Amino acid sequence: MRIEYIESFIRLSQYKSFSNLSKELSISQSTLSHRIFQLEEELGNIKLINRTTKKFELTLQGKLFLEYAHKIIGLYDECQERLNNFQKKISETIIITTSKLPGAHILPKYITDFKERYPQVHFKILINNTKESIKILRKKEANFAGIGSFMNYNRNEFDYLKIGDDTIHFICSNNHELLENGNEKINFDDLKKFPFISRENGSGTRMVFENQFPKFNELNIKLEINDNDSIISAVSESNYISVVSQLIGKKAVDAGLIKIITLEQYPQIAKRDIFISKLKNKKLEKLKKEFWNYIKEKI
Repeated sequence: MRIEYIESFIRLSQYKSFSNLSKELSISQSTLSHRIFQLEEELGNIKLINRTTKKFELTLQGKLFLEYAHKIIGLYDECQERLNNFQKKISETIIITTSKLPGAHILPKYITDFKERYPQVHFKILINNTKESIKILRKKEANFAGIGSFMNYNRNEFDYLKIGDDTIHFICSNNHELLENGNEKINFDDLKKFPFISRENGSGTRMVFENQFPKFNELNIKLEINDNDSIISAVSESNYISVVSQLIGKKAVDAGLIKIITLEQYPQIAKRDIFISKLKNKKLEKLKKEFWNYIKEKI
């Protein structure tokens, strides 16, 4: 009985869709179906999934096996950890996939402090948008994810710690027409006349902004850029406007690149919490567990 087949069954019970899970795993639907069929055959030709209804549904045997499948995977992860310890593995690599804000402005202080405590640990930081970071975490290609939103994923799939909070602000160039006559607060009807640069789909900033700012659909979106530094550069040299996180925007303001715009009608356009997350109940190796507990203590 192959471990990846059991993991596929657990994931399928969460997705409740062969087609959606096969896309997530980057395998064909027939390959996924074969894995489940092999499990059913090895378990004594029982049926794990009720295939007589249109709605995805586990059989009674399927529900029972799901309980044991979680235990099997837990024991397997524990066995791997003990074998690594037996082999006197003296170092670990901690892989963190993270969006730009937590990756560049929040997590580094935790990483450097932890590295001083445990010099044998190695960190690998992958900068992605929030959606991609969550996908990488769910594929078990990273140990942790730094995110500003859970997108449309179920939070119950994850353990997570709040490591900060953030507000989102409009920005423009230092000599933008909106700032003429020393205007400190801008009317939205004036702002929406100018071209807008949006973050890409999959960006936590974009999702939070879309969901919380009631006038999002009235913006004159002309460009879509997937990098905050590129957005700031484009805005600083044009009549375009955009939005960025407060921490990122403040550094650009201090560098004299942009101005932050305050709207008369919407003094706060969007806010969010920033998290570090891991897969729920995922067994962690020694130093990875220490890192998680270290952050928990610090916050």
